[in-house]
Amino acid sequence: MAQGKRISVDIDGDALQAIKDMGAAAKLARGRAGEGQAAAAALLGVHVQTIGRIESGEPGVAIGHVLGMLALYGVKVQLQAADEKP
Repeated sequence: MAQGKRISVDIDGDALQAIKDMGAAAKLARGRAGEGQAAAAALLGVHVQTIGRIESGEPGVAIGHVLGMLALYGVKVQLQAADEKP
């Protein structure tokens, strides 16, 4: 990670992929809304770099920022235990 807080635990591949998927979903939803990163940052009250970090799937971004951006653009997140079937 280039910036932000470093996490002290290793993230397994599935969890890391989920973080990246959330970032990609946020970027896609923002684009579909026709807004730039600066507009998203202003709406969320964060720095524009935070939006870039969310969209790139950086694991050090605060989960509240990630979920806030997803909610802002109407993306629902559903948690599922690893041993549950979809």
